[in-house]
Amino acid sequence: ESYSDILEFVGICDINPGRLAYAKKYMKVNCETYTDFDKMIAENSPDLVIVTTTDATHHKYIVKGLDYGCDVLTEKPLTTDEDKCQQILDAERRNKKNLIVGFNYRWSPYATKVKELLMNNTIGEITSVDFHWYLNTHHGASYFRRWHGLRQTGGSLWVHKATHHFDLLNWWIDSDPKEIFAYGALEHYGSAGSFRGNNCRDCQYTKSCEYYWDITKSKRDMDLYVNNEKYDGYIRDNCLFRKEINIYDKMSAQIKYQNEVVVNYSLTTYSPFEGWRVAFNGQKGRIEAWLDIPYNKQEKLSQEELHDLEMKQGGNEVKEYKPIIVHKLWKDYKTEQVAYTRGGHGGGDSRLHDKVFKNPGTKDPYERAAGVRDGAMSILIGVAARKSIESGQPVKIAELTDLEPRPNRLKK
Repeated sequence: ESYSDILEFVGICDINPGRLAYAKKYMKVNCETYTDFDKMIAENSPDLVIVTTTDATHHKYIVKGLDYGCDVLTEKPLTTDEDKCQQILDAERRNKKNLIVGFNYRWSPYATKVKELLMNNTIGEITSVDFHWYLNTHHGASYFRRWHGLRQTGGSLWVHKATHHFDLLNWWIDSDPKEIFAYGALEHYGSAGSFRGNNCRDCQYTKSCEYYWDITKSKRDMDLYVNNEKYDGYIRDNCLFRKEINIYDKMSAQIKYQNEVVVNYSLTTYSPFEGWRVAFNGQKGRIEAWLDIPYNKQEKLSQEELHDLEMKQGGNEVKEYKPIIVHKLWKDYKTEQVAYTRGGHGGGDSRLHDKVFKNPGTKDPYERAAGVRDGAMSILIGVAARKSIESGQPVKIAELTDLEPRPNRLKK
């Protein structure tokens, strides 16, 4: 609705006709719906294709869209492995069309303030970074109920979820990743569970399972998922202990950058709280930033509702202020207070939308717009992490595609 004066949907495509009908009604658009992508493009000749399919099929529609002469906007992750990534790189080069990756976290004022402090050389040359992300037992568990729990469709959380975090690191550090060594295991969900059922609705353990989720209480989920299972068999409330789950729920990596910065990264999928913390060590000091660590302010946040609030689209009104600590060598620390709103990924969604649809030519001093190289470098860290776990060896980014890591990510 915010962009109806400059955007017109000419077609929506999905493999599930029931979800198509729901999407058309939800979006309040009057356009044709399709289950055949090629037919949709041929009949409408759109200027822009927006890709929001399962991650492992992103490349198919990105490449087709570019080859049809369209600009393409894709959700993250760009794709799920190095071969598909190379196909996308080749398609973007031969067609010379715009490929935009929707990295919304860059656009939140809090993340932008961290970038500003680093750009201003506040702590001197960065030497190392500690970055830890915590998914709680509501949000984190949800990935294991859905198609994301299968590597063949989601590429694992190294790719689907961590691509957000790796993109922030690449952008903050302003360099390309060079080499990755990683550990990972499945120790909490999947086959690690002591019992399992077909899905939550029909499970015999609803009284004893802490993860029981009653999908029937949500009209939206019933209308979008349950009522449309008959078309493609997709079950939204799958058991998160089902044995076919083949992704990791414990992940840790060391990332070395082309400019010699070293990063310690971890992703937890069953934390009692949802949040993250990052610390940058520099030659002249240290920056610490975090969001939603409940102990820091003695906060009592609803962990069940936290992710829903973040996903909610709305205004950018300031709800509170969040601190960033700057501690220079031999001096007392200082606190930067940053205006913060929770909705729309910390205010990032609407700012990204405005850049893409309203002000694409406006110069941005923080260089937040993300293209194909940004999308590739973020997923390649996750791909390399998977390969490192499997081989027990470090993996070089340059071995995965024809992209050569740069000391400064935007300078050739």
